[in-house]
Amino acid sequence: MKAVFKPGNNIAMKIPSHEYEKTLSFYREVIAIPELAREKDTDTPRFQFGDKTLWLDNVPGISQAEIWLEIVTDDIAAAAEHLASHKIARCDEIEPLPEGFAAFWVASPSNIIHLVSQSD
Repeated sequence: MKAVFKPGNNIAMKIPSHEYEKTLSFYREVIAIPELAREKDTDTPRFQFGDKTLWLDNVPGISQAEIWLEIVTDDIAAAAEHLASHKIARCDEIEPLPEGFAAFWVASPSNIIHLVSQSD
């Protein structure tokens, strides 16, 4: 079976600590887009970004902001095989995923990180 991919609902902005408060203020006060309630197991602020959710993660030790995107698939095993056959680098070590969560991390050829997850 061939995997089908589509954009996910989440965008994560990984922000260096020295830029975090100003970035948070930009989204909260300067452009004032709707902030969503905190999820149960996280302190990460989230904003409604059109039909997507923008997560603002404070990441100590990085020098510049990064954007991470989510891709969903109907078949996680076929997706892994398909991406590997195209020599797309898997990078699961960059951030642990919850136990039992059907997902993995890859980097695009331009080093944009993507969470590939099983759709519901």
